[in-house]
Amino acid sequence: MSKLPKISGKDCVKALEKVGFYQKRWQSSHIILRRNEPFAQVVVPALQELATGTLRAIIP
Repeated sequence: MSKLPKISGKDCVKALEKVGFYQKRWQSSHIILRRNEPFAQVVVPALQELATGTLRAIIP
């Protein structure tokens, strides 16, 4: 398995928006993104750097 890069929460949101997600809402320090077809919802913390385990859990 390859290593995941160190990215920020905002960079993660940008990447998810490129593959069809849109921002549903911003709650506290978390950004909730949704995709309609096929349905998926992802919560991304708005941090300077995401932990590798968090990033691995976010990747659809």
